[in-house]
Amino acid sequence: MISRFVAAAVLTTALLTPVGVATADPDSPSCVQADVPVHTLSVVGTMHGTLCLPAGPTPDTVMVLVPGATYNSVYWDFPYQPNTYSFTRAMTQAGYATFAVDRLGTGQSTRPLSAQLTALVQADAVHDVIQALRAGSVGGTAFSKVIVGGHSLGSIISIIEAATYQDVDALLVTGASHQLNTVNSATLVTVHLRSVALTPGFPNHDAGYLTTVPGHRKPAFHDPDFVEPAVIALDEATKDVVSSVEAPDGLTLGVFAPYSALVDVPVMVTIGERDPIFCGALAQCTALFQVVERPYYLGAPSVDFFVLPTAGHSINLNPDAPAMHDAVVDWADSVL
Repeated sequence: MISRFVAAAVLTTALLTPVGVATADPDSPSCVQADVPVHTLSVVGTMHGTLCLPAGPTPDTVMVLVPGATYNSVYWDFPYQPNTYSFTRAMTQAGYATFAVDRLGTGQSTRPLSAQLTALVQADAVHDVIQALRAGSVGGTAFSKVIVGGHSLGSIISIIEAATYQDVDALLVTGASHQLNTVNSATLVTVHLRSVALTPGFPNHDAGYLTTVPGHRKPAFHDPDFVEPAVIALDEATKDVVSSVEAPDGLTLGVFAPYSALVDVPVMVTIGERDPIFCGALAQCTALFQVVERPYYLGAPSVDFFVLPTAGHSINLNPDAPAMHDAVVDWADSVL
């Protein structure tokens, strides 16, 4: 009988699709899309992602990147001024491969019933992706080192994955912490999010999926700091969904439960200084933020921090994002 993993490897290879190649632009990575078979407790399907490689020799390290609620993989390779806003480009320029995924239910990944999607299910799917990358069944390269990283809910999913399976070499947490601002979080849910049944553009999702109210991207994810109007417009145009089950489950497990204490690899936490959701009661990540956050990663051999002074929640879409990108590269170089 063919094992689940071997079957996944065969099917993944068959589904590879080129999406970009290095051309006259030396900064452009070479990328392929892939649908990785996943088999979780409640969902059997595929998690879609884009594997990007730097020019030159193929690296031995890949960063698996998980987007946050109402985002998909576009967040990591934002198609506007990529030298500023593309995390993927910054990492490939530094010699790392990236595999940015669409969470289940989003982008081109399998779209189950919303009630089936929890943060645990998403973490299980990411685990299958990591195993496929290590086996070389995505793009033909077997990566010996894996950094799993996320933004917001994607960071929480990454924490759960790293703690549960202990199959990665480092963990990158962006736009998330254990210091939840309950007032602003409640505002996000009650004011800025609503069922896709009430929002045009999502005809194939059931009513248990949520997205942002049209025109609410800026107050939901970017205030109180400056973000380019073009970025806001593109963020609105490419927005996605989150299951109404997924986010509460993620907060319970990733913020209030001690999953992070089980992480046994180096960790980096990057956050906007005025992240209204994860900078605690004052909605400001001061120096005290690091003191309070460090003990949550009790088993990690090291925890590094980077706070971007000009940023709110969606840190990669801030015009000063390259400073964060540089900090992540320096950290990855130092721990791997």
